[in-house]
Amino acid sequence: MPKKKRRKGAEEPVIRRVKLPNRSIGEMFARVVDIYGNDRMRVFCEDGKHRIGRIRGKIKKRVWIRKGDLVIVNPWEFETETADKLGKCEITWRYPNAEISWLERNNRIPEILDINNVPL
Repeated sequence: MPKKKRRKGAEEPVIRRVKLPNRSIGEMFARVVDIYGNDRMRVFCEDGKHRIGRIRGKIKKRVWIRKGDLVIVNPWEFETETADKLGKCEITWRYPNAEISWLERNNRIPEILDINNVPL
């Protein structure tokens, strides 16, 4: 049988370590719901709240974040939430597809953040 030819750079990624949210400093999973521009987007966090997320400066030019992506956010404690304003948070990490599938296989993603159940 002939071997399948693979394109250069099309190897399957080997997952060695997956970053998880550091609960001691308040990090949590979130899904991107809407993109506003100027490095701001609306995210739905695992605690059931919508927030305005700002992309962290360290990853701003290196990572493209799209609608529906799974990210890690760190809510701002100094921003007071009111009834008419959304809270704010900082987006510190975006998961690639290979890591998302690993997280799903190991039941690390909360049920509330299932891509089909995220409220808009």
